[in-house]
Amino acid sequence: MQAAVYTGSSTVFVQSVPTPEIGPGELLIRVEACGICHTDLKKIEYDLLAPPRIYGHETAGIVVKAGRDVQQYRVGDRVIVFHHIPCMECFYCRHKLFAQCPVYKKVGVTAGYEPAGGGFSQFVRVMDWIVKRGVERIPENVSFDRATFVEPLNTCLKGVVQLDPKPEDVVVILGQGPIGLLFTMLVKRIGSTMVTTDGMPFRREVSTRFGAALASDPQDPELHSRILDMTGGRGADIVIVAASANGIVEQAIKFTRPGARILLFAQTSHQERIELSGADICMGERILLGSYSASVDLQRQSANLVFGGELPLEDLISHRFSLNDIRAGIDLALHPELKSLKIIVQPQRWSE
Repeated sequence: MQAAVYTGSSTVFVQSVPTPEIGPGELLIRVEACGICHTDLKKIEYDLLAPPRIYGHETAGIVVKAGRDVQQYRVGDRVIVFHHIPCMECFYCRHKLFAQCPVYKKVGVTAGYEPAGGGFSQFVRVMDWIVKRGVERIPENVSFDRATFVEPLNTCLKGVVQLDPKPEDVVVILGQGPIGLLFTMLVKRIGSTMVTTDGMPFRREVSTRFGAALASDPQDPELHSRILDMTGGRGADIVIVAASANGIVEQAIKFTRPGARILLFAQTSHQERIELSGADICMGERILLGSYSASVDLQRQSANLVFGGELPLEDLISHRFSLNDIRAGIDLALHPELKSLKIIVQPQRWSE
């Protein structure tokens, strides 16, 4: 089969690799679509993990082979797969901190080499513990491209559930890339008043279309005063930090009222450092929350939201690339154009 192999030094080559062999409790999936996620981009661009690896984890496709012990899926099923699933038995699982579970930290979907998701390839092997809890069927009326949103939407839904916004709240969402816009869609369902920020005018325009009452450039000197005007001088009730940039967490604190909740969602680099006033948290009684990766408890709900058609997810897809053009897709995701948003790779396509 063909796969986009990360070979180190920020380099990805499309090359021929063996199609994975599966075990008794496993599935072989023909990948029809896989979203490009910034988590994988960071690993490629900054050489965070040793090569070779085949990345891609927002995977949708068709079952082409099922191991002899697999009862719940059969050849021809259209499915999405989660690449992380917890054990449901350890200390962290009992406390609903699934992303901290040792089993969750193991990648259970691979196209070869050290397991890394594998969706940037034509076929992936789904390991037995993922088959048991981490696969969802795609209805016939739902496209594979749309289905790739189940995993990323789950990660955003997890953050929203932690924050528990109310209709009367003013929620500020910093960053309106694909993830920030997913947050905007989810908060819109609750009815909260939203203020969003992004440096790209097109993304602000989309944000307004998705329900933001105010979409602003983050450098607008009037933004803080406008938030105060909207909240009777108090400040925002909730801030979601859906982007990573110097000073963005400090900005989040500035925009909030005492007692507000602030979610750090994009701060995934160990090199990133944040310097805050202790009094802003302690005396201001603000709550800083972290949310990372997906929740198995929200898996069915996130699938239903994607498959049900309520959310305008197709509006997020700006580009589709064949597998052999994936380098262009990665470069575009790293350096967005004026109107680029979510980028989908279609591994069964092959451009001349």
